[in-house]
Amino acid sequence: MKRSGVPSPKLVPLLLSDAERKSLEALVRKRTASQSLALRARIVLACAEESGVAPLTAVAARTGVSREMVRKWRVRFMAGGLGGLADVPRPGAPRKISDEQVEVLVTRTLTERGRGQDTHWSTRSMAAETGLSQSSVSRIWRAFGLKPHVVETWKLSADPEFIAKVRDVVGLYMSPPEHALVLAVDEKSQIQALDRTAPCLPILPTTPARMTHDYVRHGTTSLFAAYDLASGSVIAQHYRRHRHQEFLRFLKLIDSAVPRDLDLHLVLDNYATHKTPAIREWLVRHPRFHLHFTPTSSSWLNLVERWFAELTSRKLRRSAHRSVTELEADIRTWINEWNKDPRPFAWTKSADDILETVAQYCQRVAGSGH
Repeated sequence: MKRSGVPSPKLVPLLLSDAERKSLEALVRKRTASQSLALRARIVLACAEESGVAPLTAVAARTGVSREMVRKWRVRFMAGGLGGLADVPRPGAPRKISDEQVEVLVTRTLTERGRGQDTHWSTRSMAAETGLSQSSVSRIWRAFGLKPHVVETWKLSADPEFIAKVRDVVGLYMSPPEHALVLAVDEKSQIQALDRTAPCLPILPTTPARMTHDYVRHGTTSLFAAYDLASGSVIAQHYRRHRHQEFLRFLKLIDSAVPRDLDLHLVLDNYATHKTPAIREWLVRHPRFHLHFTPTSSSWLNLVERWFAELTSRKLRRSAHRSVTELEADIRTWINEWNKDPRPFAWTKSADDILETVAQYCQRVAGSGH
């Protein structure tokens, strides 16, 4: 603490050689240098330039740091030069796991399935094999982004017209034709009217909402939906069955709902009900309808699937219904609310980007050795 009436000791001037100044200025300009090291270099340069009455306070104001920080790095530089600006090694226990041990663990994780007849490694089994602790195995896996317990599914389309269909559908999404409406169409079949065996318990502080694991089935319904890519609105209708007759009725509903002066481009999957002779005959009599089929096993190309995901997560997953009629009415109410403020989904991947990604994945699969 500074005593009253006693002047503080005068600071020894900080003088820089030409080499030191160039090195400090290089640290300030160098993009790969850490921000903390660049800041320390700026503080030292400012201290060398400042010769006023209160140099520490003036430098602190110029660099935006505290007076104590200015004093610290001024003293460190005068004592150790440029090396004094580096971080001092922190105290702690010496490292116990060598680089060789880490390499062995990572290599075994990547090349071996597991211990004995296991399908994958766990932290416990790997710890037993390598002699490391379970927490050490877990830390190393996190550091290298390894997750042996996680498996993801994938499926490649075997459609011989895969490339042409991808370009056709994505071209519609990214460059829709003029005087036309692009609709992503599909059916969400077998939507179950499920009622829980006990009332759902509401959310409480520190406690999530709860519902019983078991339920009672009260029948199913199918939802036919056409998602408008431009506006995000949806044309939808429930049918109890899922045949070409219902699909034809849905096409007639679309025809009556969309103004006659607009062509209609429908993106569909390859379900058999979309290609029956009755459907084809009806399409011949209604030439404004143009059907575009996604490749087989490629439902991700149909944007209405994204809307079905919204319906499932926001309405179906946590609701309970005692009859199919009640379920259909509830879904209809939700769709009406959606159409009051629809949300269009933007397609961002070009056909070239998609095909390049698929080609790279095929190369990885072919070279995996399985």
